[in-house]
Amino acid sequence: MMAELNAMVQKLSDTVKVTSKIDIELFKQFNVKRGLRNEDHTGVLVGLTKIGDVVGYERNAEGKLDAIPGRLVYRGIDVVELCKGIESEGRLGNGFEETIYLLLSGNQPTVAELKEFTSYIGAQRALPKAFTEDVILSLKGKELMNMLARCVMSLYVFDKDADNTSRENLMLQSLNLIAKFPTIIAYSYISMMHSYYEKTLYIRHPKPELSIAENFLYMLKGTNRYTKLDAEILDLALILHAEHGGGNNSTFTVRVTSSSGTDTYSAITAAIGSLKGPLHGGANHMVIKQMGELKDNIVDWESDEEIRQYLLKIFRKESSTKSGTFYGLGHAIYTISDPRAELLREKARELALEKGRTKEFQLYERIDRIAPDVFAEFKGEKVNKIVCINVDFYSGLVYDMIGLPQEIYTPLFAMARIAGWCAHRLEELNFDAKRIIRPAYKNVYAERHFEPIETRIAE
Repeated sequence: MMAELNAMVQKLSDTVKVTSKIDIELFKQFNVKRGLRNEDHTGVLVGLTKIGDVVGYERNAEGKLDAIPGRLVYRGIDVVELCKGIESEGRLGNGFEETIYLLLSGNQPTVAELKEFTSYIGAQRALPKAFTEDVILSLKGKELMNMLARCVMSLYVFDKDADNTSRENLMLQSLNLIAKFPTIIAYSYISMMHSYYEKTLYIRHPKPELSIAENFLYMLKGTNRYTKLDAEILDLALILHAEHGGGNNSTFTVRVTSSSGTDTYSAITAAIGSLKGPLHGGANHMVIKQMGELKDNIVDWESDEEIRQYLLKIFRKESSTKSGTFYGLGHAIYTISDPRAELLREKARELALEKGRTKEFQLYERIDRIAPDVFAEFKGEKVNKIVCINVDFYSGLVYDMIGLPQEIYTPLFAMARIAGWCAHRLEELNFDAKRIIRPAYKNVYAERHFEPIETRIAE
């Protein structure tokens, strides 16, 4: 029976392979923007926002794109200025809280407002009674992003006003989810390690007096098992991943689902599913894996030429991965530089010194400098865009130096981006003339007629 079912599934799959194939020339014929991208690879303009902006090029007088140093803007403030300002005031380590306030409200908090906001977030970290045991420990799993999504949907049940989309209730739900994400992620990881790898089960209750970054390190690692610099650089990473414009896949998912009027938990769960995709949130895993390959195969880490030759080997699909892709290089919008990567690199240098990993960090810096030119050399005349090292290149290294497990990397992305997701949901549902997002698809299947079942011939 099972063999027959497998054969049926295979037959249906083979059929789909044929019926789902669409000639790429049809996209040009009907002027369809594949992936919501224009011919020059810019995104199709589908909405307006006051939350964030991502800039990597500008149009010249002839209407063509000129590459410029990348800029990321939160509520009109350049993220470089935001991070440098927080650090100059000695507040790096709890700057993510200020960033959340800025993204949600559109305003920079005063000292009193930030103190009140931070206290509120800290007080909301604990999960509902029995939630940890019933939802996380009992319904265990090996995929943390799926566990996070399941937990978010389960919180719907604990919300007595879950479907209320008033501005006040949306803000209440947003703050509740932002506060609980670190707890859910830490507990899910601990549960996974206990259930599948026979590690000790320990549950550390969140400490409301700690910052989001430090509290997460405490719940995951325990007291005195992280440094002040660990908390500072994790805080920086959270700030840099908090928002990236309305056009990134997971944020657009939030806006699409929210436009239907659905509840907050459904919209955020959909975003988690989007972020989990390897083309979106999982690239830093691949960077760590690929850098391991480079470190094993490059004899002299200080040789630009040896590094250059191995990068060419990767681009030619001659390395062990056979992918032809150097993970951590290139971005859909950033061209000359990714400001997030530059900020993280500066702090990573300091962290590498503390952890005794300066030589490894210097290898990363050399690749950062060399890889864009090697890519251009490999592409030759085919190159159609300037590329730069992106934030994923350094984030994996930073997390590794802090001592965070790779299973945590993509959930950490979600832990940061929940701030931007909630800000965009609030904006989407507060437009005066909001309407459901419904793009059009052109059907290109030839017209057919119904055939009586007795006359049909199997294809």
